Amino acid sequence: MTAALPALVGCDFSSAPSRRKPIVIAHGMLSGDGVRLDRLERLDSLADFAQWLKQPQAWVGGFDVPFGLPRALVEHLGWPAEWHACMVHYGQLSRAQIRDTFAAFCSARPAGAKFAHRAFDKRAGSSPSMKWVNPPVAYMLHAAVPLLLEAGVHLPGLHAGDPSRVALEAYPGLLARELIGRRSYKSDDKGKQTPDRRAARVELLAQLEQGQTRLGLRAVLRRELRAVLLEDATGDALDALLCLVQAAWALQQGPPRYGLPDEVDALEGWIVSC
Repeated sequence: MTAALPALVGCDFSSAPSRRKPIVIAHGMLSGDGVRLDRLERLDSLADFAQWLKQPQAWVGGFDVPFGLPRALVEHLGWPAEWHACMVHYGQLSRAQIRDTFAAFCSARPAGAKFAHRAFDKRAGSSPSMKWVNPPVAYMLHAAVPLLLEAGVHLPGLHAGDPSRVALEAYPGLLARELIGRRSYKSDDKGKQTPDRRAARVELLAQLEQGQTRLGLRAVLRRELRAVLLEDATGDALDALLCLVQAAWALQQGPPRYGLPDEVDALEGWIVSC
């Protein structure tokens, strides 16, 4: 008998979730070359997110949050060079300490090379994981990774945990740029939630439903969920869907690496499908 496939989740994370700006989780399943979106869940606090992670359920998930820091930064600061020890140390710092430490690192570096990058940042087009503003991904890492560790989930290439709950770093911008280039499709600023951005979401959803990415997976959407994705001008729901598609590709590749390449730096991590 063929084992049932685990559920899929795609998570658009916020380091300071609230009712106005929740963490959004897309739930779905893989069926052939289709990724079926079943529902969207919104979590208003980090405590709710922590509780959700600990639920006894089998899933493979793509999380829009960095899972590691640049090796050049860690070595310069003299922090532990083993991932788990580094994350424990990082989790014990306050956000103010993180900001001041990273700002001092940047101020000592030449213009145009202020931030340290992970090996795949240029390839993925991702922000450096040490960036504390616009977007504050350093704070996202600081908020999310300790909760993933506390929940005992499995992080391929980084940390062994419960193999029934597999968490992978995802990045919605990776697929979005593949489909619509650098057109902006979202904004948290109501004044920037324009018809042009809505039109970009229309095109992005159409391309996803047609399976136009190199991952070869179609998004399968019910009418009411498609409407929610389209009308969410923040793009959070759509980003959760993009992470869900990346998680589906990872599930197709299967354990133990879920599509992560052999050259993954065990301190920095890797964005799935990069």
